[in-house]
Amino acid sequence: MCDLEYLFVNFQCSSSVGFQAPIKRIIQFSPPLYRQRYNFVKNLVDQHKPKKVADLGCGNALLIQTLKCHSCIELLVGVDINKDKIGSQRCGLSPFFGEYLSPREMNLSIILYHGSAVERDSRLLGFDLITCIELVEHLEPRDLANFPQVVFGYLSPAMIVISTPNSEFNPLFPVVTLRDSDHKFEWNRKQFQTWASDVANLYNYSVEFTGVGEPPAGAGNVGYCTQIGVFRKIGAKATESCIAGQHDEYVYKMVYSISYPSLQQKEVRKYALVNEVSRQVQRLRRGYVVSLKILQDDTSERLSDSGLISFSGPVFTELEKTNIEKSPKPFSLGNKFYVPLERLFAYPKVNRLCDNVDTMRALIADTMKLTRDGSAVKVELYDD
Repeated sequence: MCDLEYLFVNFQCSSSVGFQAPIKRIIQFSPPLYRQRYNFVKNLVDQHKPKKVADLGCGNALLIQTLKCHSCIELLVGVDINKDKIGSQRCGLSPFFGEYLSPREMNLSIILYHGSAVERDSRLLGFDLITCIELVEHLEPRDLANFPQVVFGYLSPAMIVISTPNSEFNPLFPVVTLRDSDHKFEWNRKQFQTWASDVANLYNYSVEFTGVGEPPAGAGNVGYCTQIGVFRKIGAKATESCIAGQHDEYVYKMVYSISYPSLQQKEVRKYALVNEVSRQVQRLRRGYVVSLKILQDDTSERLSDSGLISFSGPVFTELEKTNIEKSPKPFSLGNKFYVPLERLFAYPKVNRLCDNVDTMRALIADTMKLTRDGSAVKVELYDD
């Protein structure tokens, strides 16, 4: 099924001869064309798992915002020549509160630079993926001539994605020559593929052509609305020593930088562990109190797991269930409720955050009440 919606609008003109203007067809893409371009890049990231990604001509950084959720990415960089536009939506780039409670496994830094895609800056060397989404058509002839030298020759990432309008699609739009007043040109498929193939051959890349934005049925062989070239470096990726040997060139001006919480950071790991341990302890305590009430009312037999009520919650694998059941069980003495650390460590969300029980004890000792021998967490059995 085509991913376009078509709206038909009648433009009528009343006259003595009853003339009616021809029907104009307005094409609306669903999802919107910009979102299809971003989804194309997103799927490419899912497939190839790059660690360092840069978007040249990033505009308001919406593509950066789309990609930040990928756990494989450790560095996201955006570059744009329009200082007022760059990062205008950057509030969406900051970590949310939930990302401190459930942090990423690996570090993530996001940096936005004010600068031109045809300027050399050594901070963009050694990247796995560089995207140029709807960029090249905005370049003046001189800049377009320099673009391959900088991006393919100097930066030389493992992969490059370039998207640009397909001028063969334009007649399907009502009254359009160039799609944007800032466009310096728009290529047809042959022009783009010739340029891209020449650049790929010159700088030792392969290139494959595709696109997004399918034409309507019966529109003829006009191709995609947006044409895309995916370039892959032939041969080994540049080594760190080769990159380090290049002369530093810092041309771009940093306008925004943020680092995300991750489990690689000791304080973040500690915060996440304390939060998860507290959550598990309170969940077990509530279940224990309810089970005591049921048993006291003599309305239920003792259940598995030392009389703890089983509540709907996370689904465990059989192996995880076995590990939990084999671990020491929670218990109460007087008005105190105790959860052995070995029991807590058996829960997947806890052992993901620490290597062993000793590490867990060291990380939570100054925040949570432990027994004298440090073998269990101790809390009040009943709420105040």
